[in-house]
Amino acid sequence: MGKIQVTNNCGGIAGLTVIEPTVFGDARGYFMETYNYTDFAAAGIDCTFVQDNQSASKKGVLRGLHFQIQYPQDKLVRVIKGEVFDVAVDLREGSETFGKWYGVVLSEENKKQFFIPKNFAHGFLVLSDYAEFCYKVTDFYHPNDEGGLMWNDPDIGVEWIFPEGMTEADLTLSDKDKVNSSYADFIRGK
Repeated sequence: MGKIQVTNNCGGIAGLTVIEPTVFGDARGYFMETYNYTDFAAAGIDCTFVQDNQSASKKGVLRGLHFQIQYPQDKLVRVIKGEVFDVAVDLREGSETFGKWYGVVLSEENKKQFFIPKNFAHGFLVLSDYAEFCYKVTDFYHPNDEGGLMWNDPDIGVEWIFPEGMTEADLTLSDKDKVNSSYADFIRGK
């Protein structure tokens, strides 16, 4: 039950994968498998998830671009309420696509999931009035292991999709995300 459709190497970036689960619906509602180890392993996502996380955010909240320094995590992300624009930036040493980004709209309607391998920066912008965001990770949270890149760094050049009626000036960022490193400083620190 519940085979998945996958799009691998999204944006030409090896490892990034969009997953579309099979949804069984009728007049009562719907059912879907959000994770099945066998199906995911067959699609090239063969990892052990050890922690599930969930966040809630209002329209215009931008979280990211975050990464882990010593304890990198694979992430499987999805939205269960609302809609976000989700972004991953390749930070893998020696990768042909180092510094390149890819983004996808995740929503409760499209039910897509986004697999982001270790050593990527990750962030999302809430497009709907409210969103609940869920993600599975392959390592536990280490509070002193967080890194971040500026969400609007021109050297990365993410083409963010803004919520209707909002501009860059209307976005809400955490104090931490307001002072994330530039891509150039990140490269110099390597």
